[in-house]
This record gives sequence, C-alpha cells and structure tokens, in this order.
Amino acid sequence: LTTSERSNGACTRSSSRHSFASCFSGKGAEGGSMDNPLDQTTLSTIALLESRLLRIEHLLYGPTASHPPPQHGSAVRKMGELERRFSVMLSRVRVYGELLKIYRSHPDFFHAPSPSEPPSQLSTDALRSIVLASASTFPSTLSSLTAVKDSPIPDTSESAALISMTERMKAIEATQVAQASDMAELRRRSEAVMRAWYEGGVLATSRFMADAESRMERVERQVRRGERAREEEKEI
Repeated sequence: LTTSERSNGACTRSSSRHSFASCFSGKGAEGGSMDNPLDQTTLSTIALLESRLLRIEHLLYGPTASHPPPQHGSAVRKMGELERRFSVMLSRVRVYGELLKIYRSHPDFFHAPSPSEPPSQLSTDALRSIVLASASTFPSTLSSLTAVKDSPIPDTSESAALISMTERMKAIEATQVAQASDMAELRRRSEAVMRAWYEGGVLATSRFMADAESRMERVERQVRRGERAREEEKEI
C-alpha cells in the first residue's frame, strides 16, 4: 500500500476521501478513454500491487483460486478489494502485522539512511560523544591516506615487461612440471636399484657369512672333542 501511495502522489495529496475517489474514478477507470497518463499509471500500479499480493498469498496459503479483477471496475473498488485482502492477511499472520507496526514507528530499520545524514534516533549529545570518541583516530587515518596518496606509482614499462614474459613463465612452469615428473621417475628407479642391491647383495652375503660361521663352530666343536679324547687316552 505504501508503494501505491508513492506512485500516486497526485491523488494522495487530496484533502478528503471524496477527492481521492474522484481522482481514481475518472474516465480511464470507468472503461472510457485511456488517454490520461495519470489514469494509466494508476491502473498499472494497482495491477502491480495485486500481483505482489497474489504472490504473498501464494507463499502463505499455497495455490488458491485466482482473483481476476473486473474488466470495468473502478480504481477505487480495486483499491478497496486490495486493502480488504491485505487486512485479512495481516489479521491471519500476526508476524506481518507486527512488522508493519515496526515499519510505521521506525521506518529507518527498513531503509538505510544516507551516510551523509546523521541517525535520526540519536540525540545531538550522543552524536557528539561518538565523534569525540573517534577523534583520536582522525590524525592516523589522515596520515595513512596521505602515505597512500604519496606512494609512487610503479613504472608502466615494468608492468608491460612482466606481461610480455607471461608466455615464457608458462613455458618455465611446464618445464618444472616435466622435471618434477622425471625426478619422481628417477626416485622410483633408484629405490628399485637399492632394493635389488640390498636383497641380492647384502642379504645374500649376510646369509653366506652366517652359514660359514655356523659351519666353523661345528668344526671347532669337533676338534675340541677330539683333543679332549686324546688327552683322556693319555691319562689312562
């Protein structure tokens, strides 16, 4: 409804409901001539409001029977029907009614004010305290902005040189990827060689040495037994 009031400002400035009704019930609303741009704007605004209301009703209640507007109905009758349906929706959905009350009492909550305008809900003393509390940061902010402004802009030739080296950098990147793949393959082959050397050389040598030591221990035990037997024969 607030959209219709904004769109039809010429009509809402009337001082009475009679003038409001007469503004909407002209020839364009009665099915006569549609040459008046105000009548065309009024009827199109009402049609847009009704389509929005239908979408809201569809979201709240699901698919319902359509409400086709009468072909030759006046704009006042259409507005009255829209207001009635909107009031029914507000009465059924309490949250919408509360939101509408909040919007009427605090419109700033739904429309952000311009940054250049101070908040209307704050007093002058509150605004002064906020400004004074942030006053210490003004010099540092000014110095930072000045430093950024005084920073020299890099020479465009250097940027152009970097851009011209794009293809070369891509080629170097591809070379690095290929080198990484080759290094991975070399590591795999080196691991296979080390494993073959360890299993075929070191382990085989260790097994041979262990077998030789065990054979020498057996021979040594046999020699000691023979020497002990000869010593015992001599004593007898």
